[in-house]
Amino acid sequence: MNLAIDFFPLSYYNITAPEGMQLRLPSALNFCGLGAVKMGKGNDLRNDTVLSLVFKLTVPAMLAQLVNVLYGIIDRMFIGHIPVVGNIALAGVGVCGPITTLLSSFGNLVGIGGSVMMATSMGHGDRERAKKILSNSFLLLLVLSVALTVVLLLNKREMIYLFGGSDKTYEFANTYLTIYTTGTFFALLALGLNFFISCQGFSVNAMLTVLIGAVSNIILDAVFVPGLGWGAGGAALATVISQMFSCIYAVAFLFGKKVGVRISFGNYDWRMMLKIIVMGISPFIILATDSVIIIAINMILQRFGGADGDMLISAYTITQSYFLLITGPLFGISGGVQPIISFNYGAGQNDRVQKTVKYAALMGIIFNGIMLVVSQLFAGGFVKFFTEDLNTAKAAVWGIKVFTISVVPLALQYVFVDALTALSKVKISLYLSAFRKIAYVACALAFAGAFGAAYSFYAEPVVDIAAGIQAMLVFIFVWKRHLKKHEKSLSREPEMQTC
Repeated sequence: MNLAIDFFPLSYYNITAPEGMQLRLPSALNFCGLGAVKMGKGNDLRNDTVLSLVFKLTVPAMLAQLVNVLYGIIDRMFIGHIPVVGNIALAGVGVCGPITTLLSSFGNLVGIGGSVMMATSMGHGDRERAKKILSNSFLLLLVLSVALTVVLLLNKREMIYLFGGSDKTYEFANTYLTIYTTGTFFALLALGLNFFISCQGFSVNAMLTVLIGAVSNIILDAVFVPGLGWGAGGAALATVISQMFSCIYAVAFLFGKKVGVRISFGNYDWRMMLKIIVMGISPFIILATDSVIIIAINMILQRFGGADGDMLISAYTITQSYFLLITGPLFGISGGVQPIISFNYGAGQNDRVQKTVKYAALMGIIFNGIMLVVSQLFAGGFVKFFTEDLNTAKAAVWGIKVFTISVVPLALQYVFVDALTALSKVKISLYLSAFRKIAYVACALAFAGAFGAAYSFYAEPVVDIAAGIQAMLVFIFVWKRHLKKHEKSLSREPEMQTC
């Protein structure tokens, strides 16, 4: 006979009582989190070996991020090959890039902030608080999606010109942004809610949320752009529809019976919403400032590049597109282990937290080491997909090789910053992220001014080394002291001692 438990479906527990014996866990043990141990099919965040958990959660996350990056690249390839106006259309859509990135950062703001708090609460055994966090996060995503849609539609013209639009590219940028903005609701919910699927251990389902949108977008791009000849508007429509599919899947999954903590209504608390925002502010700023950095580097290349300014900007765009093939999966590693860190941090299992960070760092170093070799040997093959201009291709290949010289220490920056966020050390992770961004722009400006525009590319490897070393030193100094302090605080709670 199945062992009966106060809450969660019985399918979460691979435990049976002897024949003819009916047992029921006391509510005190439920409070201690036994009902929250099995967070997803095959993923027990409390008891599975740490190494197996790291692979189970990071591999799907890496694949999802890789596919996400690829369909963004393919999207630009379709637009760039539109007959006659392809280059202008691509430039117009490129202007919208920083704006769409800014929208995505709001999904990460709520998704990462809320999921870290929720996983910590589940590890601590407080299921009611976990439900409340998800409820408030869902409402926050709804409110933000409506507010952002209104703001963008009312100010899109000003934003297009602010982010580098011109009279030639405005028509394409306006068409793309108008259609894309109408799908803000789907984009934010799909992105934000997916973190709450992942933090409950459903890594495969979280990957499916992304895959559904990515595959749909690629197919619809082919149908709408070259097939029906709808141009940039067709590409935007394909994106909106694919995001809608992802949104429907994510919402349906979190309302379903398979998850331990489902979306509910009520228990709204503006103070909790503020905490969610504070917790997610670091990854939000990281993504939001990416747009600013791209604009700043383009201005530097244009200012110091002279006659080669436009060519260097094109090369930089290709280089950045390639670099996403590294940073995307790397974010899958660092973000994929956050549920393990947060859950076991809440449960007071510091040894599992330390092992998780160690394995994630090792995994990131190995992945980036492989990508370093690939980048140095095969950069030319990637560049051919974007341009046939020999000067631009040569500059882009050189740019990729320069950018990837120091990707190995970059892995430490990603893993340690996200680990600190998972441990609720938001201020420190925010400082580390901001340092890398500011130092990058400062170095690019200094190198371009002193040696020429092309030398601004060297800012990336220099900053990757400095930021990686700094993140490692800060993390080592902070994390053990913080874990010991947290462990002592848990030992003083009588309810937790019964666990």
